[in-house]
Amino acid sequence: MTGSLARRRFIGAAAVLAGAAVAGPLAPLAEARGTGRTPNGGPGGAAGPRPDAVATPPGFQPEGIAVSAGGLLYTGSLIDGSIYRADLATGAGGIITRGEGPMSVGMKLDGHGRLFVAGGDSGQIRVVRADDGLVLATHQAVGGTAFVNDVVVGCGGAWFTDSFNDVLYFLPAGRDRAAAPRAVALGGAWVPTPPGGGHWGANGIERTPDGRALLVVNDNAQALFRVDPRTGAAARVPLDGGGSVANGDGLAVHGRTLYVVRNWDYAVDVFALGADGRRARFVKRITDPRFDEPTTAAVHGGRLWVVNAAFDADWSDPATASGVVSCPL
Repeated sequence: MTGSLARRRFIGAAAVLAGAAVAGPLAPLAEARGTGRTPNGGPGGAAGPRPDAVATPPGFQPEGIAVSAGGLLYTGSLIDGSIYRADLATGAGGIITRGEGPMSVGMKLDGHGRLFVAGGDSGQIRVVRADDGLVLATHQAVGGTAFVNDVVVGCGGAWFTDSFNDVLYFLPAGRDRAAAPRAVALGGAWVPTPPGGGHWGANGIERTPDGRALLVVNDNAQALFRVDPRTGAAARVPLDGGGSVANGDGLAVHGRTLYVVRNWDYAVDVFALGADGRRARFVKRITDPRFDEPTTAAVHGGRLWVVNAAFDADWSDPATASGVVSCPL
């Protein structure tokens, strides 16, 4: 997520008005395999085509994304932190975690069925059980001016970016709920973020294809960096053949392909990566008329699922809604 301080203040104000809509009735999670019905609604009939978009409820401003191997999509609300789950086979979904204020920004699943959720300007990190939405742990990673923005699982645990501070927060892997995140300072060739919360630095984060290092987009520098998770040392990744990470928000790595979601450019730039992530070659730019300030993406079922945060929409109106759209890889 990137945006001005004015936009963040608007989102916070909108929570008071739009929260009522999120608290209202929502579509139940009707997974085809659990209802005995086809996506067309009839028992035992022929299944219809899979949806190419998922709508989130009115008053729910989506930002992050995680998709399970079985095709369950998760996204969180910037307004009150609620978490929505949908079945990509049917498009049906419902709220599994009802938020109480702190926003939900980036999120990822681990191998133990847990969601790791970045808490934005609350400075929090939350761990949520994916099957029922139970919040297992809430960590206060940082106080003061901060924006815990995105997360990736790998390199020994969950790694979170802070867009206002030049650090990553590391939460070790394992089931120990008492484990606390620790800060890893970004150094090396990392371009520092001006202090005070007026500029956005580290944003989207992913693993390199070989799983040994991290890739982080720096919005302030409009550049992609490879980060050594042991030391925090960063090296700029050359982008061969064009392409851009300007307005870079969420990242997705699938095999050796990197997808960079560029929110205010309404586009996704696609790069081929070396196994170690030290170089990237521009492949193509994906655009779609349905993109509406897209923030992040995930690959599933041969398609790229892209979250529309719709920053410029009037989220003080409880009827405002958005969702997730998909396009070919």
